[in-house]
Amino acid sequence: MKIAILGTGAMGSVYAALLADGGHEVWAIDTWAEHVKAMQDKGLRVEGASGDRTVRLNATTDARDVKDADLVIIATKDDGVEAAAHNALVIAKSDAPILTIQNGLGSADRVGEIVGAKRTMIGVVGGFGASMKGPGHAHHNGMEFVRLGEMAGGLTPRIETVKKAWEQGGFKVLAFDDIHKMVWEKLLCNVTYSGPCAMTGLRVGELQASPHGWSVASACATEGFHVARARGIKLDFIDPVRYVWDFGQKILGARPSMLLDHMAGKRAEIDNINGAIPREGGKLGIATPVNSVVVALLKAKESGFVK
Repeated sequence: MKIAILGTGAMGSVYAALLADGGHEVWAIDTWAEHVKAMQDKGLRVEGASGDRTVRLNATTDARDVKDADLVIIATKDDGVEAAAHNALVIAKSDAPILTIQNGLGSADRVGEIVGAKRTMIGVVGGFGASMKGPGHAHHNGMEFVRLGEMAGGLTPRIETVKKAWEQGGFKVLAFDDIHKMVWEKLLCNVTYSGPCAMTGLRVGELQASPHGWSVASACATEGFHVARARGIKLDFIDPVRYVWDFGQKILGARPSMLLDHMAGKRAEIDNINGAIPREGGKLGIATPVNSVVVALLKAKESGFVK
């Protein structure tokens, strides 16, 4: 399968390397010129839970170099989603699915508005704990499931085709007829660790070990749980704190992406993660004071280093 990946940061690099190692023709597309040059010259190295490998693949900073992709994966940060969706329409075959994988809530809706809901697939990936070691070199702490589903719902033949493609790359994959439930289950994990870790500088395990830090993190999860239930999302658990604790136990040494962004002096995806809870809660008349304060403090923190 010819697969184009728009956005090869930490997670996008993991996807690219493993899918290429699985025999697919992979095109890694990214705006980070040094990273692209390293992949062109030396290949893409990914180490961690999946092993240590350096793979050869196609890499470019210009999406227009790619033609007739069988599958396009959008793995950019939230602020790059709309441009990536427009690029996906140009580089994909007319009947090729567009699979979008982002943290938080809202990105998939914007992709669907551009490429069409019937063409959009949603991926939910958690438990990898990926980070960039440098240009052409990524690392990941875990190897959890890749969850796939149609934006419009249902289990379709093309979902099975895409699922098999990921499995050929060594990923553990599950397909769902209601992927939106999985989006919310991951969102609860993200709001638990992303905002509080970005504020404190703590890793996941360190946050769990801190009574003060965990009191804030678990409250973020609980607020999100109540909003999800009010929206009619049928979650598979009734104890959100236990759920997010067990998730964190698998990636104790990980730094969430929002913390990594702040460490690099970059703006994080606050509005789509912790910011999604007060936004959705407000529509339902549900107060979410802890997430609201976390968002306000994170944005105040960012004002000190993001221009």
